[in-house]
Amino acid sequence: MQHERVTALPGLPVDADGPVFAEPWQAQAFALTLKLCDAGHFTWAEWVETLSAVLQEAPPDDGSGYYARWLAALERLCVRRSLTEPRELDERAHAWAEAYRTTPHGQSVELKQG
Repeated sequence: MQHERVTALPGLPVDADGPVFAEPWQAQAFALTLKLCDAGHFTWAEWVETLSAVLQEAPPDDGSGYYARWLAALERLCVRRSLTEPRELDERAHAWAEAYRTTPHGQSVELKQG
Protein backbone atom coordinates (compact mmCIF):
# COMPACT_ATOMS: atom_id res chain seq x y z
CA MET A 1 0.00 0.00 0.00
CA GLN A 2 2.83 2.43 0.83
CA HIS A 3 4.34 2.12 -2.66
CA GLU A 4 0.94 2.71 -4.26
CA ARG A 5 0.51 5.84 -2.16
CA VAL A 6 3.86 7.28 -3.15
CA THR A 7 3.38 6.67 -6.87
CA ALA A 8 -0.05 8.32 -6.74
CA LEU A 9 1.35 11.63 -5.47
CA PRO A 10 1.92 14.38 -8.02
CA GLY A 11 5.44 15.83 -7.99
CA LEU A 12 6.68 14.06 -4.84
CA PRO A 13 10.47 14.38 -4.58
CA VAL A 14 11.78 10.79 -4.54
CA ASP A 15 14.96 8.83 -5.08
CA ALA A 16 15.52 5.07 -5.38
CA ASP A 17 14.70 4.60 -1.69
CA GLY A 18 11.47 6.63 -1.65
CA PRO A 19 10.51 10.16 -0.60
CA VAL A 20 13.30 12.71 -0.14
CA PHE A 21 13.12 15.36 2.59
CA ALA A 22 15.35 18.42 2.85
CA GLU A 23 14.27 19.24 6.41
CA PRO A 24 12.82 17.29 9.35
CA TRP A 25 9.49 19.12 9.29
CA GLN A 26 8.89 17.80 5.77
CA ALA A 27 9.22 14.20 6.91
CA GLN A 28 6.99 14.96 9.90
CA ALA A 29 4.27 16.45 7.66
CA PHE A 30 4.53 13.42 5.37
CA ALA A 31 4.27 10.99 8.31
CA LEU A 32 1.37 12.88 9.86
CA THR A 33 -0.54 12.72 6.59
CA LEU A 34 -0.07 8.95 6.41
CA LYS A 35 -1.04 8.53 10.06
CA LEU A 36 -4.24 10.58 9.70
CA CYS A 37 -5.18 8.65 6.58
CA ASP A 38 -4.47 5.30 8.25
CA ALA A 39 -6.61 6.40 11.20
CA GLY A 40 -9.53 6.96 8.83
CA HIS A 41 -9.74 10.75 9.04
CA PHE A 42 -9.67 10.96 5.24
CA THR A 43 -9.12 8.63 2.33
CA TRP A 44 -5.98 8.54 0.23
CA ALA A 45 -8.04 9.62 -2.77
CA GLU A 46 -9.22 12.70 -0.82
CA TRP A 47 -5.61 13.45 0.08
CA VAL A 48 -4.37 13.20 -3.50
CA GLU A 49 -7.27 15.34 -4.74
CA THR A 50 -6.58 18.04 -2.12
CA LEU A 51 -2.82 18.06 -2.73
CA SER A 52 -3.36 18.21 -6.49
CA ALA A 53 -5.68 21.21 -6.09
CA VAL A 54 -3.16 23.07 -3.94
CA LEU A 55 -0.34 22.32 -6.38
CA GLN A 56 -2.44 23.58 -9.29
CA GLU A 57 -3.33 26.80 -7.44
CA ALA A 58 0.29 27.65 -6.65
CA PRO A 59 2.61 29.45 -9.04
CA PRO A 60 5.22 27.22 -10.70
CA ASP A 61 8.53 26.88 -8.93
CA ASP A 62 11.63 24.72 -8.99
CA GLY A 63 10.09 22.17 -6.63
CA SER A 64 11.51 23.77 -3.49
CA GLY A 65 8.01 24.76 -2.36
CA TYR A 66 6.56 21.25 -2.66
CA TYR A 67 6.35 20.50 1.06
CA ALA A 68 5.01 23.97 1.91
CA ARG A 69 2.19 23.12 -0.47
CA TRP A 70 1.93 19.66 1.10
CA LEU A 71 1.46 21.31 4.48
CA ALA A 72 -1.12 23.74 3.06
CA ALA A 73 -3.05 20.80 1.62
CA LEU A 74 -2.89 18.94 4.95
CA GLU A 75 -4.16 22.00 6.80
CA ARG A 76 -6.96 22.47 4.26
CA LEU A 77 -8.06 18.85 4.56
CA CYS A 78 -7.86 18.89 8.37
CA VAL A 79 -10.11 21.97 8.47
CA ARG A 80 -12.52 20.43 5.96
CA ARG A 81 -12.74 17.24 8.04
CA SER A 82 -13.15 19.27 11.31
CA LEU A 83 -9.89 17.99 12.77
CA THR A 84 -8.89 21.58 13.56
CA GLU A 85 -10.11 25.13 13.10
CA PRO A 86 -8.45 27.86 10.99
CA ARG A 87 -8.08 30.00 14.13
CA GLU A 88 -6.12 27.23 15.85
CA LEU A 89 -3.81 26.91 12.85
CA ASP A 90 -3.21 30.68 12.82
CA GLU A 91 -2.52 30.75 16.56
CA ARG A 92 -0.01 27.90 16.26
CA ALA A 93 1.73 29.53 13.28
CA HIS A 94 2.06 32.81 15.20
CA ALA A 95 3.35 30.97 18.27
CA TRP A 96 6.02 29.22 16.18
CA ALA A 97 7.01 32.48 14.49
CA GLU A 98 7.37 34.18 17.88
CA ALA A 99 9.38 31.25 19.25
CA TYR A 100 11.65 31.41 16.21
CA ARG A 101 12.18 35.17 16.58
CA THR A 102 12.98 34.93 20.29
CA THR A 103 15.20 31.83 20.28
CA PRO A 104 18.92 32.63 20.46
CA HIS A 105 20.91 31.63 17.38
CA GLY A 106 22.11 28.05 17.50
CA GLN A 107 19.50 26.86 19.98
CA SER A 108 16.55 24.62 19.17
CA VAL A 109 13.26 26.42 18.62
CA GLU A 110 10.64 25.13 21.04
CA LEU A 111 7.02 25.99 21.63
CA LYS A 112 6.13 26.58 25.23
CA GLN A 113 3.24 24.48 26.51
CA GLY A 114 0.35 26.57 27.55
